[in-house]
Amino acid sequence: MTTDISPGAVGGVRTLLRMEGAALFGAALLLYAHSGASWKLFLALILVPDLSFAFYLFGPRAGAIAYNTAHSTVGAFILALLSQSGIAVAGLGSVSALFPIALIWFAHIGFDRGLGYGLKYTSGFWDTHLSAIGRRQTA
Repeated sequence: MTTDISPGAVGGVRTLLRMEGAALFGAALLLYAHSGASWKLFLALILVPDLSFAFYLFGPRAGAIAYNTAHSTVGAFILALLSQSGIAVAGLGSVSALFPIALIWFAHIGFDRGLGYGLKYTSGFWDTHLSAIGRRQTA
């Protein structure tokens, strides 16, 4: 039987991954500032991806899947590309209005990664690709 537990990244690799997260956060903030979108919208939505924590009520597997879906840059990239595509999306209003939301999503992901919160393993909330949260890392 194999286990899904990992110590996560350590040493220079972990530092580099956290620096990438911080850079993503900074870039998303800069682009958001230049977008002219409302900072009230930013504050209202910045923590929305963390609603995925609720899926841990259904067990660590469901929680990890929901958390990773909400904290992967893939969804934010798709939303950003869709917002620039010119494709009409029923019920979403102006598709270009989705771009600031994509930037907020990127900012959230970057902030979390900069702090060392990584994608989750199904072994439990505390086991991430960046580190075991709350446990001292050895580099």
